[in-house]
Amino acid sequence: MKKVIAILLALVMVLGLAACGEKKSEETTPEPEVKDTTIKVGMVCIGNPDYAYDRNFISAAEAATERLAAKGITAEWIYKYDHPVDNDTVTTDNEELVEEGCKIIFNNSYGQEPYMLKAAKENPEVTFVGCTNEGSWKDDLDNTSNAFASIYEGRYLAGVAAGLKLNELIANGTITEDQAVLGYVGAFTFAEVISGYTAFFLGARSVCPSATMNVQFVGSWSDATEEANAAAALIDQYNAVVISQHSDNTTPATTAQSKGVFHVGYNVDMTDVAPNASILSSRIDWTNYFEYAIETVYNGGTVDPDWCKGLAEGSVALTPLNEAVAAPGTAEKLEEVAAGIKDGSIKVFDTDTFTVGGEKVTSAFALDMNGDFTPETQEAIQDGAFLESTYQSAPYFALQIDGINLVNVAY
Repeated sequence: MKKVIAILLALVMVLGLAACGEKKSEETTPEPEVKDTTIKVGMVCIGNPDYAYDRNFISAAEAATERLAAKGITAEWIYKYDHPVDNDTVTTDNEELVEEGCKIIFNNSYGQEPYMLKAAKENPEVTFVGCTNEGSWKDDLDNTSNAFASIYEGRYLAGVAAGLKLNELIANGTITEDQAVLGYVGAFTFAEVISGYTAFFLGARSVCPSATMNVQFVGSWSDATEEANAAAALIDQYNAVVISQHSDNTTPATTAQSKGVFHVGYNVDMTDVAPNASILSSRIDWTNYFEYAIETVYNGGTVDPDWCKGLAEGSVALTPLNEAVAAPGTAEKLEEVAAGIKDGSIKVFDTDTFTVGGEKVTSAFALDMNGDFTPETQEAIQDGAFLESTYQSAPYFALQIDGINLVNVAY
């Protein structure tokens, strides 16, 4: 009997140990879930890498990708090329990028935004950014944003370089003071372009007081032939000796070189195509913004609905100075003026430096690019200067100041 009891006790112990073993197995800590380090990013481009404008965006995307990689984030870009503004193909582009898994999509040109917003409304889980636009931060969607930079600061600096070149030509006897004529190829006659060419002109006037400027519009952001034709007309008919531009191609630069005058560009360094004409270019450096926005979405955050930074933050830049063409002392002067813009001692739209109809401007409202009041309309002139890109990222300076002649208009 004792033997039977001993056997039963042994069985109970074995079963108990087995049960304990099974319980221990159930309580084993599971392997931690590994977060996917890749985020798909889309960009709808008005043109393609052959255009200076789009090439500037793509270069910034590549630079931001390197920075993000250093943080353990892999940005996988998917591009849609050659889809112009004011076209429903932009909606399709955005929808296709969503289907391909993009979590944030940038639309890189003004005018694409209304079509981007159609896709944004149907895809609330994806962040959509209208670069250089102004409607997204004011809408009722939580997944849309606007972004731009204070490019007028770079335009002003570029104008200083142009003005110094005019001074050199005057000093050499190539032109007289009243022949210090600038030419400007513009896309459209609205605030973004007006703000830019006015800042450029004021920069030139700050060092060459006799400078005047003619502006010819082409009615397109990107039309290489018409941009060349406009530059030629400004040189041949209006006697411009320095050409600048707010358009997407390098043809104003090559036209300037072919006609023996000088050039200041936009978006990219144009000295490769016009080494004897192009002095430098101003540009928006989108690297900082792309890094910020992508990292924010990757981490589950919300992107600033209306982002704008400038020269002080490294979001506005100049391409390398072409010392072979630039006037002596240009590099030093640009450094001095840039420091003044950064510390606030130089204000680009200082109302003591321009007039409208012969009168000093003492009041002006911040209007959007269609000439309508912005949602937070404020008096734009404060402390003796027009405050550009303060009440929204997109430019709203639209005053037609004295000294600038518009050859035509294009809305």
